[in-house]
Amino acid sequence: MKSIHHLIITLSLVFAGSAGAETVVRVGHFPNITHAQGLIAHNLSRQGKGWFEERLGPGTKIEWFVYSAGPSAMEAIFAQSIDLTYVGPGPALNAYTKSNGAEVRLIAGSANGGAALVVQPDQNLKTAADFRGKKIATPQLGNTQDISCRAWLMASGLKITQLGGDAQVLPTQNPDQLQLFQQKRVDAVWTVEPWVSRLERESGGKILVDEKDVATTVLVSSAKFLREQRELAKKFAEAHAALTDWMAKNPDEAQKLIRAELLAETRSDMAPDLIAQSWKRIAFTAEAPRASIESFMQNSLKSGFVKTAPDLSKLFEKP
Repeated sequence: MKSIHHLIITLSLVFAGSAGAETVVRVGHFPNITHAQGLIAHNLSRQGKGWFEERLGPGTKIEWFVYSAGPSAMEAIFAQSIDLTYVGPGPALNAYTKSNGAEVRLIAGSANGGAALVVQPDQNLKTAADFRGKKIATPQLGNTQDISCRAWLMASGLKITQLGGDAQVLPTQNPDQLQLFQQKRVDAVWTVEPWVSRLERESGGKILVDEKDVATTVLVSSAKFLREQRELAKKFAEAHAALTDWMAKNPDEAQKLIRAELLAETRSDMAPDLIAQSWKRIAFTAEAPRASIESFMQNSLKSGFVKTAPDLSKLFEKP
C-alpha cells in the first residue's frame, strides 16, 4: 500500500509540473532607439502586459537580454544562450558566414535609418579623403556601423586596418563616444540613435553621412530555434510585425515606453523631445531588407570581416 501511495504522489507531481510548465523564449536587444520593438516589448514584459507573451500562447515567458552591440549578441546565439535577437545586419552576416550558414536565420526586418557619421563642428571634414590621420569612434569592432565606416573610408582609397592605417577607427561603447567627442579626443563618431541626436544637441556635432535608407536593425533567430520551434518562431515574427504596425499608429505611447525602458536599462533618463527627434530619422519595418543585406555583404568584404562572399540563400527564412 505504501508503494502505491508513493506512486500516486509521484504521478500527481509529474502531472502538476507538466500542466504548469512554462515555455521560455530568450530574446536579445540593445538599449538603442533603433531597437524600438525590443525596448517596447521588454518594458511591457516588466509591467506584466507582455506583448509577445500574450501572442505566443499561455504559459509562454520571454526572458530579455540586453547587449551593447551586435558581435556580443551573435556570440550568445552561437552559445545557445538566446533564441532570437534584434541586431544589426553586419554582425548577423558575419555570424552567418562564420558558421557557414548553419547557425543564423534572418526572419524579419526591424528598422531602417537612424545611423549616421557625426563630425566635429569646427573641423573641415567633407569627404572620406579628409579623414587621413583622423580618429573615428564606432560602437564595437565588426558591428554594423564599424563595418560601414571602414568600407566608406576604404572606398576613397584610404588604407584601414584593425589597429590603424591612414585613419584610426576606434571601437568605443556609445556612452563613451559622447564623452570622447566632447573632449575633442575623436574627430567623428559613426553611431545610431539616440546617440546621433545627442552628439548634435549636446556637442554641436554635424552629420556628414546619414544612412537614411540603410537597414540598421533586423530580427534574427538561431537556426536551431527555428528548426525545433517553428510554430513559436512564426508566432513571434507575426507579433513583431503587429508591434511594428502598432508603433506607427501610436508613436507617442511607443516613445513613452521606450523612455521608460531606457531608464530601466541605463539608469539615465532621456528627454522626450530627444526621443522624438531620434524617431523621425528611423523607418520601422518588418520587411526583410534583402538589398541592404547584399550591400552590407559587399562592405564586409571590403573591410576584411568576410573573406569570401557566402551563399545567402539560407539566411532569409520565414518561419
